Amino acid sequence: MENPGQYGNRIDLALALWVKLARASATFGRLAGKDIEQYGLTQPQFGVLEMLGHLGPLTAGEIGKRMLLTGGCVTVILDNLEKDGMVERVRSSRDRRVISVQLTEKGKSTFRAIFPRHAARVSELAGVLTRSEQLALSRLLKKLGLALKEKQ
Repeated sequence: MENPGQYGNRIDLALALWVKLARASATFGRLAGKDIEQYGLTQPQFGVLEMLGHLGPLTAGEIGKRMLLTGGCVTVILDNLEKDGMVERVRSSRDRRVISVQLTEKGKSTFRAIFPRHAARVSELAGVLTRSEQLALSRLLKKLGLALKEKQ
C-alpha cells in the first residue's frame, strides 16, 4: 500500500466520522455517568427510573427493547431496583402472564428529585454547542440512526 491509512476520500471521511462520533459519545456518556453515580445508581438503573418516570409502567421486555438490553440484564437491573424499593412488578388483571414494572412511591420521589438535576448537567455538557448546533446534530444523528436501523 503506497499511503498507509489512506483508503480513498469517501472511506477516510467515514472512518474519521466514526472515530469522532465514538470518542464524543464515550466522553459524553462517561461524564453523564459520573453525574448519575453521585445518586447511588448505575447508568442502567437510572435509565429504567427515567423511562418509567416518563412513560409509566412497562413490561420487562419493553424496557429491554428500548434500552437495547438482553432479558437477563433487565432482570438483574429490576431485581436490584426492586430490592432498593424503587420499582415493583405487578401482574396484569387482564392477562396473568403479563407483568408490568412500575415505580413505587420511593421510586417516583427519587426520580422527581434527581432527574431535573441530571437533565441540567446534560444540558451543561451539551452547552459546548450552540442551540442551532445542537438541533443540527440531533437531526443528523436521528437521520443516521434511522438509516442504519434499516440495514440491520
